[in-house]
Amino acid sequence: MMELILTHPHVFWLSLGGLLLAAEMLGGNGYLLWSGVAAVIVGLVVWLLPLGWEWQGLMFALLTLLAAWLWWRWLAQRVREQKPADSQLNQRGQQLIGRRFTLDNTLINGRGHMRVGDSSWMVSADTDLPAGTPVDVVAVEGIVLIVRASSPVA
Repeated sequence: MMELILTHPHVFWLSLGGLLLAAEMLGGNGYLLWSGVAAVIVGLVVWLLPLGWEWQGLMFALLTLLAAWLWWRWLAQRVREQKPADSQLNQRGQQLIGRRFTLDNTLINGRGHMRVGDSSWMVSADTDLPAGTPVDVVAVEGIVLIVRASSPVA
């Protein structure tokens, strides 16, 4: 077996690449993909140009690192393109800024609760407001909505 690998090193690299790619299909995390691709490329190069084991190992390591780095850069670019800078996904409070609601309860000392859909939010205002007052959400501090009385619509 060792004689086969020593006389035909491309068989080793192509086999290693195939095994790594097959293992990647079973796992699917992307860890082995680039090592498998690098091993296949080394196998093809060694098949065409006889290189010593030192150069084969160095080529495999460099190709693995280069491919993984290029993949990381490509993936990071796609994430930047797909995610807007002002994304409010999973930030329910931020999504409420600018919306108008009606107070269910009186705000005492500028604090109280307000119904928003099927949930209750803590609210804070500069002044006490009676129940039934239309308010605009102007900011969010943690889990507290900052509101102010809405100006009447003319």
